[in-house]
Amino acid sequence: MQDHKQLSRSVAELTVLITGAASGMGRATARVFADEGAKVAVTDVDADGARAVAEAITTSGGTAQGWRLDLSDPTAITTVVGQAAAHFGGLDIIINNAGISVRVAIDDDGYDEAWSRGLAVMLTAQQRIIRAALPHLRRSTSPRIVNIASTEALGATAMHSAYSAAKAGVTGLTRSLAVELGRDGITVNCICPGPITTAMTARIPDEQKATYARRRTALGRYGDPEEVAHMTLSLCLPAASFITGAVIPVDGGLMARNA
Repeated sequence: MQDHKQLSRSVAELTVLITGAASGMGRATARVFADEGAKVAVTDVDADGARAVAEAITTSGGTAQGWRLDLSDPTAITTVVGQAAAHFGGLDIIINNAGISVRVAIDDDGYDEAWSRGLAVMLTAQQRIIRAALPHLRRSTSPRIVNIASTEALGATAMHSAYSAAKAGVTGLTRSLAVELGRDGITVNCICPGPITTAMTARIPDEQKATYARRRTALGRYGDPEEVAHMTLSLCLPAASFITGAVIPVDGGLMARNA
């Protein structure tokens, strides 16, 4: 009988770079990783927010540094990824979390602009972050990439075609890179959050959210950002070394429910 193989469930001392980490799921993910002993590169277009999250982590005894990062700027991506790797001595984990709200009708005059902006921030930037980080990930002993998409990649809502297309692109990017980078030992996975309580959903009236959650999710509620963050953490554990190319809904049973 084969001996039991011990696999590490610790990300302590590993370095994680997270985009969109000044608020919502990104902030929760930064805190969760820091609590587990990871070194956290907090990046966001909101410079003050990124610094505040990093300062909160360091005040609590963790290790973090904040950077302003505009994901629509390819030069900024290369610069910040390089600076983060230099500051922490490498990169082990990339979390492509940043997203924006894009709600526009197909025949709206502003559709082309919304489409371009949505794909630039939520799809094109993800591959640019990964490409910039690849030399560092290839030197890591536990390299992980987690791309955040949405259940809008798996289903659809009216006037969200630009958003849905970007998120569906993320699932395709994830699967393709999982195959391409597997020989390097780099795992690439995707999480599709459903209805989560974040700044993006804060504008929806509470009564409307409660009704939606009751009707659409198996658990009958919105999720918390930390519930997504802990799934992200699970995919980044050294022990998760045989999980790649997965697209995982974290949606309270939204996609499972048929009626």
